Amino acid sequence: MGKYKINSANDNRVFVVTKSFITLCNMFKTLKNSHGKIIHVVGAPGTGKSANIYAAIEKQELNVYNVKSQIKDVNVNSKKVFNSVYNGFKRDFNVKSKKEVYNCLAGYDAVLFADMFHDSHLVDDDTVGFSVWAGHAGLRATKFYLLCVVEYLKERREYKRINIILQTAWKFHFRGRKYDLFSDMGILSKIVLAVMGTIFDVVVISYKPEETIKIVKIHVDADDKLIKQYIHEYGSKPRFICQAIENEDVVKYGTKSD
Repeated sequence: MGKYKINSANDNRVFVVTKSFITLCNMFKTLKNSHGKIIHVVGAPGTGKSANIYAAIEKQELNVYNVKSQIKDVNVNSKKVFNSVYNGFKRDFNVKSKKEVYNCLAGYDAVLFADMFHDSHLVDDDTVGFSVWAGHAGLRATKFYLLCVVEYLKERREYKRINIILQTAWKFHFRGRKYDLFSDMGILSKIVLAVMGTIFDVVVISYKPEETIKIVKIHVDADDKLIKQYIHEYGSKPRFICQAIENEDVVKYGTKSD
């Protein structure tokens, strides 16, 4: 999946404007003149949450601090993972206290937790992405989230000065397929998002079939009929469709699409 997965702004060479992207841009536009916002960007695996986030950040010319995973060992506990986040802040900003960390973070339009945090292992072999650690830790990872909640409540006045963008997913596998709690579970997903929306700002990345066709066609050479067949199989998940079409070409012709 790596070829079609966006891990940084530099990977975002081509992009299709969609209704979801416009919604995200409008949300990000508010970050220049407001503080204390927490924005969750959710969407099914393969919809391109990162691509939308980086494109919207660029369009709105936001000054964003992109948090990187500092995890070095997949077996570390939640407390050490939590501490590694703040130690990374201190190292990047060359400061010693949390107060100084918060002052530095408040100087940005937003703090971003996206692929450089969740999937850092795809761009840096020396780190363990948070998604890998959380998948390995299982239910034990719950303590990390509790530590985050406690820190937020304890330092709420500081967080009122800081905007946070979270690329959010709750992935799980069922019968060999990857699903996301926030987007793939029908009425349950709608209920979860409705509850989240009462606490945070939430933007869902999803596409109409015609938008999916446009996105796929800028990446691979395929006609509408074939893409619609894969939409029926995978849903409107451009990354999975592109990979499936590329794999189909390899089987048929022994070469990958350009």
